[in-house]
Amino acid sequence: MIETRLLRQFIAVAEELHFNRAAQRLHMAQPPLSQAIRRLEQAIGAPLFERNNRSVSLTPAGTAFLASARQMLHLMDAGVEQARRVAQGVEGHLVLTFINIAPYGELLRALRRFRLAYPGVAFTMHEASTQDQVEALEQGRADLGFMRAPGRTTPGLRLLPIWHEPLVVALPARHPLAGSARIPLTALRDEAFVSSPRYLGQGFHDQLAQLCQVAGFAPRIVQQARQLQTLVALVASDFGVALLPASLADDRRCDVTFRPIEVAAPEALRQVTLLMAWREHAPCAIRDRLIDEVCRTLALPRHSETF
Repeated sequence: MIETRLLRQFIAVAEELHFNRAAQRLHMAQPPLSQAIRRLEQAIGAPLFERNNRSVSLTPAGTAFLASARQMLHLMDAGVEQARRVAQGVEGHLVLTFINIAPYGELLRALRRFRLAYPGVAFTMHEASTQDQVEALEQGRADLGFMRAPGRTTPGLRLLPIWHEPLVVALPARHPLAGSARIPLTALRDEAFVSSPRYLGQGFHDQLAQLCQVAGFAPRIVQQARQLQTLVALVASDFGVALLPASLADDRRCDVTFRPIEVAAPEALRQVTLLMAWREHAPCAIRDRLIDEVCRTLALPRHSETF
């Protein structure tokens, strides 16, 4: 393997075509420089310079190697600079996973501000369920996730609440209760429900079941779907009613009515939380800069309590 120092010494001699001047340029004595060039020629297996008492010139092999040496040093310098920028958190690649984040304008604004501030950072985005996100983070396939409560212990993951919103009930527009301003959860006791499967988001699923339990019944789930927007479509098609985050009500529809619910339950049970999650002991300067931007945009303390 040829050391970069040898390459720089060779380039200096090739550009100066004078060993003394090259040695002065490199801040070294001439004899060690001459010895270094001989070692380089031995490593390559061909003379790189024609030497006589009056002049030094490049051999054809030396001319060819000069172009390669310059290219190798340029690539190495560029690699070092890129590594330095990645370490500083101003360049690199981030893999983000998320549930539907379209309703969360402030979060989207944070992502937009980050991209404008750090154009050298590339993103790979994957929409995924909470369970899939937890696994991707734990296995190192993702850097940052935006999810609901996982519903199980997640050692090594930091879960930071970034958004709270109330739960509402989605009803078909012609439902008898659609004209009510607020709907007691007990009034839905005999309704058919549509819901997402538990394995995709255990925490969110169990929260809804617990909320209905407080109201004195177990929800009769007749249909399931992976995406919450699909649940809204099922409600519109009169498959049943659904308990959903209030942000989904921002998607104006004439065939679905969203109403606040009334239930004697703690506030934490009546609202859902969006969490930002990452591996706590996996250093990543770029990821940490994005976390800081999200916290700054949403006016959250960077080291607030975890979920």
